[in-house]
Amino acid sequence: MHIIFTFLAVVTLLGCVVAHIIILIDAFKDEVWKGFVGLFCSLYLLYYAFIEFDHDKKWLIVALWLGGGTLGAIFRMLAH
Repeated sequence: MHIIFTFLAVVTLLGCVVAHIIILIDAFKDEVWKGFVGLFCSLYLLYYAFIEFDHDKKWLIVALWLGGGTLGAIFRMLAH
């Protein structure tokens, strides 16, 4: 079971990182200062993701970012 939970943790956390990068790229395209603030302050990036992020699949990306991080942390804890 250790290997399965570790694999699931890696896959979900990788999806979380990809979604995070997509949101950060959009923030940098919008305004450079928004990208830097989002890079150093996750609460602002959360605000940006819900309020200002404009993408065709916005809610899928936001759900992958938040849900992937949460599930990855849970799977990682279960792997130990």
